[in-house]
Amino acid sequence: MGDDEIQARLAAISSGRATARREGERISVILDVTGLSVTARDALAEAVRAAALAGTDVTDVRVAMTSERVGRRLIAVASGKGGVGKSTVAANLAVAMAKGGRKVGLVDADIYGPSQPTLMGVEGAKPEARDKTMIPVATPHGVPILSMGQLVAPGQAIAWRGPMAASALGQLIEGDWGQADTLVVDMPPGTGDVQLTMIQKYKPAGAVIVSTPQDLALIDARRAIDLFAKAGVPVIGLVENMAGYACPHCGEVSDPFGQGGAEAAAGELGVPFLGRVPLAMAIRAASDAGTPPAAGNAPEGAVFGEIAGKVETWLEEPR
Repeated sequence: MGDDEIQARLAAISSGRATARREGERISVILDVTGLSVTARDALAEAVRAAALAGTDVTDVRVAMTSERVGRRLIAVASGKGGVGKSTVAANLAVAMAKGGRKVGLVDADIYGPSQPTLMGVEGAKPEARDKTMIPVATPHGVPILSMGQLVAPGQAIAWRGPMAASALGQLIEGDWGQADTLVVDMPPGTGDVQLTMIQKYKPAGAVIVSTPQDLALIDARRAIDLFAKAGVPVIGLVENMAGYACPHCGEVSDPFGQGGAEAAAGELGVPFLGRVPLAMAIRAASDAGTPPAAGNAPEGAVFGEIAGKVETWLEEPR
């Protein structure tokens, strides 16, 4: 088999990713593995090696893999305090963006209180590691995830000091995300070590801040906005969560956490208001079941689609 035939065979098997040069009984192959997962690139390299050996007098095949770094943007979903539904917003934002066609991954950086495996329906699934790099776990919703919750036993406390938590964050963000061009990062509440590491080392493209309408939550949300602003990370906007509760029996709407506080605060601070998520039993039930409302067509999921649309518009704007 001639050199041209070998080159044509390898090109066909690799969809044009392989180029070969023959030197006697040796073939050197350069294989472009841009955007492939570790598993996929290893399988392709094996197929190329086998094709180069089959039906030829070649005795040695050397495959060098090259990859262009994917331009990946990080969106931090943050809050000044816990208990405001930040993780629910992060999960549904990622799912809604994926439904819109973006290649999205989800990082559960809430080191001390990881909840994304439950929210995304993959509780108990463990990521594999190859070449010291973690491979994200696939979810039923088209959004791969990595979370500390996948690495520890259920219910086990994570009692780590700041440097250990920051190191764990790096392992999650630097996983093998394949073709994902956007990572939604569910941040821990507050303004501590993990937030500072995230901002300084990985510099998110922008931040989405989540708050309830009540004054106490808004005080802490302002602190989170101030942290990102001082670090030069743009605030994409503010989401008001748990905004109004409709009684499932009589339909009357009440506002246990107040009304419109986050929208008013956004106006005062000069940041966009992205939307209002109701305090709804359907959202709670779907989240507990690992089926984010944004994944379906229920009315409760529509608000997340609207928020995702505003984030997409922000990402596309020149800056």
